[in-house]
Amino acid sequence: MIKNISNLGDAAVYCDFGNDVNKEINSKVINYFQSLKDSKFEGITNLTPSYNKLIVSFDLSITNFEKTKKIIENLEIKKNHNISKKKLQIPVCCEDEYALDLKKLEKKLNKPTDEILDTFFSKEYFCYMTGFIAGMPFLGDIDKNLHAKRLETPRVKVPKGSIGLTEQFCNIYTFESPGGWNIIGNTPLNVFDSLNEDNPNLINPGDTVSFIKINKEKYKKYYE
Repeated sequence: MIKNISNLGDAAVYCDFGNDVNKEINSKVINYFQSLKDSKFEGITNLTPSYNKLIVSFDLSITNFEKTKKIIENLEIKKNHNISKKKLQIPVCCEDEYALDLKKLEKKLNKPTDEILDTFFSKEYFCYMTGFIAGMPFLGDIDKNLHAKRLETPRVKVPKGSIGLTEQFCNIYTFESPGGWNIIGNTPLNVFDSLNEDNPNLINPGDTVSFIKINKEKYKKYYE
């Protein structure tokens, strides 16, 4: 199931599930991630899943690469472990002040705004991973007609709550941060709660997300 297991520095194991990015491979990554997390092997300090890779970090004073590799190779993958599979609806306002790159996307995709938004809001999106900044969900797979490259010059500051598109993914900026994704709107929801130590992410790998278009008046009511 894992194509290759190798060392990553002196205190981490690199599990390679292949180069393709799809739900099937990502589900295998999530299964290994959750099974290792539930097993609580001594010495494993951190687990970092991505689209098709899993990095297992360990404490070199307790274990080593060979021992950790053997744990992974002999791991029992549990079928009924608690993988997040929530279905969430995220409100998004796409009016001009929040849709920072919609006009650019019209030119990039050679499509009118209405068609871009109708296509975007018509689908559900699968959460492959979170990362880059805390809790940022990487959601695929957007319609092929909306695939666009990143901005040639990334922004120094992208507002919190911005909805970005690039290639086959969309995401939600959980904090104001630098970024080069094409911004088409903004959600008033708090997608990452740093005060909730047990489960700070609103969206976790395995969840499904659909977006609901709202106007500016409804957007502002979330802050009243």
